[in-house]
Amino acid sequence: MRTQSSATVPSSIAVTAPREHRGLGTGLAALGVASFSLTFPATAWGLESFGPWSLVAVRSVLAALVAGGCLLALRVPLPDRRHLPGLAVVAAGVVLGFPMLTTLALETSTTAHAAVVVGLLPLTTAVFSALRTGSRPSRRFWLAALAGAAAVVAFTLTQSGGALTVADGYLFAALLVCAAGYTEGGRLARVMPGWQVIGWALVLCLPLSVPAAAVALTHQPAHLTWHGAAGVLWVALGSQFLGLVVWYRGMAAIGIPRASQLQLAQPLLTLVWSALLLGEHFTAAAPVTAVAVLVCIAVTQRS
Repeated sequence: MRTQSSATVPSSIAVTAPREHRGLGTGLAALGVASFSLTFPATAWGLESFGPWSLVAVRSVLAALVAGGCLLALRVPLPDRRHLPGLAVVAAGVVLGFPMLTTLALETSTTAHAAVVVGLLPLTTAVFSALRTGSRPSRRFWLAALAGAAAVVAFTLTQSGGALTVADGYLFAALLVCAAGYTEGGRLARVMPGWQVIGWALVLCLPLSVPAAAVALTHQPAHLTWHGAAGVLWVALGSQFLGLVVWYRGMAAIGIPRASQLQLAQPLLTLVWSALLLGEHFTAAAPVTAVAVLVCIAVTQRS
């Protein structure tokens, strides 16, 4: 009974939290989105020095070493066995699946085109959350989420010329596994600290990621450049660990559907970073889309 009650109290807090607590949760989730927005440009940099398989394996090992060090230093006990299936979903979705699939896509796709998957991710996460946790957002929420997703997809497809590529299969598969990982991680973050959710998921992957890194580096040797080193460090520490720490904490505070809609701004942020860091260009439609997306975000946060 004690275990059951401790698992339900944080859930009620996430729903009835005071406005300042919700504001902090929104800020943390937004910080996570800002971190994620750099993932695609950083991955493009990392691919200058690593092959796709070695890049994903190395980033997972680096992030797991940092997360494992934090867990050891703070003497965090092992997670309950009942949480292991959920952690496995997080590991499969956000530690292995999404990075691998999007990295493969970025071999033949621009970051602007790859942003399509992020444009659909908020809506997909909200759907997964409704199915997994039983949350029932209002009709106004769904209409605003659909409108925001449509605006982002239209913009990013326009930026990439509207053409579908072989990489789209990777991107849509990444969309599904990441939404599942986000939903399960947000659910677990209600009963355990968010940083422990991603920390244990990363550690669980070590038996796979360490030998995978050794094999991948044998077949795809690294040729380090400044860009390559900066890219792999960011995707490992910024996107894979620290970004997910604040993201899961924010999701636990304000709810999975509401937090997921903040990601509607992520493709636009990615395009800005792509222009600044990679020299990619986008049209004057960007500010118009940005305003439309911000309106949709405001509606979802009030619904």
